[in-house]
Amino acid sequence: MSLTIYGVLRSRASRPIWLAHELGLDFQHVPVIQSYRLADAAAPGAPLNTASPDFLAVNPNGLVPSLKDGDFVLHESLAICLYLARKAGGELAPRDSQEEALMTQWALWAATEVEPKSLSILRGVEVEASSAGLRRPFAVLEQQLKSGGGFVLGGRFTVADIMVAEIVRYAAASKALFAEFPAISSWLATAQARPAHQRMAADRAKEPA
Repeated sequence: MSLTIYGVLRSRASRPIWLAHELGLDFQHVPVIQSYRLADAAAPGAPLNTASPDFLAVNPNGLVPSLKDGDFVLHESLAICLYLARKAGGELAPRDSQEEALMTQWALWAATEVEPKSLSILRGVEVEASSAGLRRPFAVLEQQLKSGGGFVLGGRFTVADIMVAEIVRYAAASKALFAEFPAISSWLATAQARPAHQRMAADRAKEPA
């Protein structure tokens, strides 16, 4: 098996693993836990973690996820998703250079405009201020979904929906925020009802919190 994805599912590794299930890829999942979640990451018998020498040999940044495809090594969840989709082809992948550019745009948009405040909500930090700060980007996504047939782009479910959905979901605890954006709420529920997501989410639920 030449394809390996490193990282526990309670991390950004959920994104490429959901995609890999969607694509029907044969891959090995190596559950590398974040070192900050361990009392002593260097203790004898500690699980493989982002500070472990074996993992640092794969990713010297000490972050998950990472991917190995034969001799090719790639880091950063969104880059991994775009790579896997482009390599596999099909309906989830970009159909041309313009779609590829738009998928990259939406990935970077979600990471910069949505993720910081969404993570604050997930962690219960400054929830009201973060929710207020998400209204503008959520309005952008709401309009995009309405004009795009319920998807981020291309009138179909693609890797862009996976990347954006896994970032938007961090804010799910802000019920009032989602109530303001019905297209986002419907889109997220539809994406999370997909069998590939359900498989990933079930495996994630089995991991220690």
